[in-house]
Amino acid sequence: MKAATLLAFALAAAPLTASANVITDWDDIAVKTIQPAGPVPPISVDLTFRASALVEIAMFNAVDCIEPKYQAYGMQVEPSPDTSQDAAAATAAANVLMKLVPNSNVKQQLADYLAKIPDGPAKDRGVKVGEDAAAKTIKMREKDGATARNAYRPITEPGKYAITATTVGYWATDAKPFVLKNVEQFRPGPPPDLKSDIWARDYNEIKEIGEKYSAKRTPQQTEIARLWLAAGPIAYNPWVRQIAIAKNMSVIDTARFMALVTIAEADALQSVYAAKWHYLFWRPMTAIRNGDIDGNDATERDPTWEPIDITPLHPEYPCAHCILSGAVTTVIQKVIGTNDIPEVLISTPTAPGVVHKATNLNAIADEIALARIYAGFHYRNSTEVGRAMGQKIGEYVVANTLQPM
Repeated sequence: MKAATLLAFALAAAPLTASANVITDWDDIAVKTIQPAGPVPPISVDLTFRASALVEIAMFNAVDCIEPKYQAYGMQVEPSPDTSQDAAAATAAANVLMKLVPNSNVKQQLADYLAKIPDGPAKDRGVKVGEDAAAKTIKMREKDGATARNAYRPITEPGKYAITATTVGYWATDAKPFVLKNVEQFRPGPPPDLKSDIWARDYNEIKEIGEKYSAKRTPQQTEIARLWLAAGPIAYNPWVRQIAIAKNMSVIDTARFMALVTIAEADALQSVYAAKWHYLFWRPMTAIRNGDIDGNDATERDPTWEPIDITPLHPEYPCAHCILSGAVTTVIQKVIGTNDIPEVLISTPTAPGVVHKATNLNAIADEIALARIYAGFHYRNSTEVGRAMGQKIGEYVVANTLQPM
């Protein structure tokens, strides 16, 4: 890893001096509702980015009709001046969350939040605007195909055993994206030929450094791998929120910023799942245990090789975390105009007690790509292709939705 791309490490988080607003408050609530601590998540991890996008779109449309500045997403909204933005955004987010996670305590959280807002016509109008925005957002996406039952057909021969674990993300092949024209729009070409030098390079790199008991991987590299084992909005939204707060964005600009990020996350994830199921490229654990059948003399088989953690239950190519990081960092760069950001603190549930600091978007994307190699999940070429794909998706999302009036 180049020194210029390393994230700094910290043991404790320094408090932000800027203030949060209703959008960042409810993004925090949304992420904790969508991905709470516990053994049984209320939403499958492959649908958490969709859920996050629905929350942010509802909040954006609610406040945008109060302070018209950008084009609404997917609906006509009537102007509603002299309306409480806080009441509107909180109500919009809560109503989406109550629909997605009915057994949560969001109803009480909304009541507590609204209780802090002075009573009066502005608050009442805000509640009504939020309810309307949430209902329209849910209705507009209720038939997008993302919640269709898993129809993946296992590859096998008659009578032959096949691994029976439920696959992840197969819905993406037929569902409707939020902004992209279709899931093939930015699909990359195929993975490397198994007889190529690139394949041999990537195979031997991950075989050495991505193995669970690797003596070549440093403790720092292992920490990076474990930090980014986390998936879903919980790995991205918290540090993205910190940028909005540090930049002192207005409510409407925060709403647009978070909506663009989460829409890009959702479309990037769907696009990568669709590409994965199109190419069906083998994971390192499969490839390395079968290194003697790939037709490449430079790849030696290891019959007991395994990665740092359980391999995600979908094909390898391209790298999903890399597409997500490419999309998210590109959206942020397009909105704020630079890759240099106020210092953010990154932590995830998969690396308790670990906090990384970052002041550059490219450094974050670099670390995420390396993390997937260190973890034994993705080949280097896959991380490079994935990141480039994500950047194209991020650029497209910013250019084609929530535009200034």
